[in-house]
Amino acid sequence: MVESQALKALAALSDATRLRVLRYLVSVGKDGAAAGVIGAEVGAQPSRLSFHLAGLAQAGLITSERVSRQVIYRVDFDALGGLMGYLIEDCCGGHPSVRACCVPSDAEGA
Repeated sequence: MVESQALKALAALSDATRLRVLRYLVSVGKDGAAAGVIGAEVGAQPSRLSFHLAGLAQAGLITSERVSRQVIYRVDFDALGGLMGYLIEDCCGGHPSVRACCVPSDAEGA
């Protein structure tokens, strides 16, 4: 990931609604969800949800696919991973304290 892409993604995530949308889409995984379901889950008004979805899509963090009469939104896990990798390696120089957040603790591995 390059700096300009990282900045777009971080800017998109600086909004509480967009962050909730991304977190919800991560939780539903590859199946994704329709806009109405997303809005209900994150408490977003339908009139504003399309704006937030467009912002996440423009930042490259989500994708959309028309399935019959619905549009299904999904997290682009490769892009999200690229952003995390950029932050950890490029931005933070692989600092051990920062990298520690990505290593499962002993309690999680048990």
